[in-house]
Amino acid sequence: MVAPMSAPASLTLSLPSEDATAELGARLARRLQPGDVLLLEGPIGAGKTHLSRALIRSALGREEEVPSPTFTLVQTYEAADHEIWHADLYRLTHPDEVLELGLEAAFATAVCLVEWPDRLGGLAPPDALRLRLEAEGEGRRAVFSGGRPGLLAQLEHDWHG
Repeated sequence: MVAPMSAPASLTLSLPSEDATAELGARLARRLQPGDVLLLEGPIGAGKTHLSRALIRSALGREEEVPSPTFTLVQTYEAADHEIWHADLYRLTHPDEVLELGLEAAFATAVCLVEWPDRLGGLAPPDALRLRLEAEGEGRRAVFSGGRPGLLAQLEHDWHG
């Protein structure tokens, strides 16, 4: 009898270049589905928007202008079978402002990418996938945790084969 593969509690990936970060975004695009929320953590310049752009372009299947939502707060995109919401909450000062954006409803129906998720307060979905980007040498390290059951195992398989 073969024991079932246990799900990792976290997953750490080395991203030695911007191209590797973009590749991770493309792989995430193939795995995320409506109702998945990706919380992107890390300091300014960590690669959150770069990864989001790659993910969105891959999900759309075309080159698309993907501006940072720093000033608009939210950008939405229409993929083949779902919406993608890309939010940058850096400028928010209170979690109540999240409700005004309509993000809470989008969490249930769209793929949501949220930069600066600490601004959500208690509104972050409990099954959200957390991704912390950190500097590592000339590149960065991606540390995942959470997500719907099986998602981390899928991502680990996609990355390591």
